[in-house]
Amino acid sequence: MAETILERIVAAKRLEIEQAKRAQPEQALREQLASAPRPRGFFQALAEPGPIRLIAEVKKASPSAGLIRADFDPVKIAQTYEAHGASCISVLTDQQFFQGCLNYLQEVRSAVRLPVLRKDFIIDSYQLAEARVAGADAVLLIAECLDDCSLRKLHNETIELGMAPLVELYDPANLPRVLEAGATLIGVNNRNLDNFEVNLQHTLRLRKEIPDECVLVGESGIKTRADAELLEQAGVDAMLVGESLMRQADIGRAVDQLLGR
Repeated sequence: MAETILERIVAAKRLEIEQAKRAQPEQALREQLASAPRPRGFFQALAEPGPIRLIAEVKKASPSAGLIRADFDPVKIAQTYEAHGASCISVLTDQQFFQGCLNYLQEVRSAVRLPVLRKDFIIDSYQLAEARVAGADAVLLIAECLDDCSLRKLHNETIELGMAPLVELYDPANLPRVLEAGATLIGVNNRNLDNFEVNLQHTLRLRKEIPDECVLVGESGIKTRADAELLEQAGVDAMLVGESLMRQADIGRAVDQLLGR
């Protein structure tokens, strides 16, 4: 059976983590935690009552789309997101497949007042410490990448470090695992990570199975004000949007249009 894109990314990530640990042992990394900036309330920013919230993503490229934005200035983009009403910022930190890096997150976190999410393929505690040292207020945990034990362990460790775990799933069969791990901030990816096909209805179908007390984030394939309204009317609390905003010449205007301003 052919290797999926997700399997390829995770295999590369394991090698990347091994290299990072050799360059900086975990103990040395953890010694920097005490001087990390105080966490901002990522969960709280999305849980407040009101219209659907926007997690706006700083994203240069992806495996499915290739280069998304050539004139890529992560700080300027994040500041534009903040000025136009985003509730949180997501920063892609995977280098090999998304042309991101942790330095982008660090720079963005220093330049905005909003909570910031490390968007990556987190499979090891080392990456959580990296994220917090860089200033991340939240991290993405993808259920499809993690077995039950790892999901629960990384979820709990994220909280212990003062960050919010955004637990993402695509396959509905993973929802019981996500809930059993204790997740209260749940992302539904509309993109099948095996073949990268997108269907916005995926979040709407799963909305009915996710407890009301959880904060639900719709991810991928959200492009228009009509898409945002569709999610909002279905009771989705927040949306994570990157590619469709990053492609626009005027990012601020694109955010205004998406939020109906």
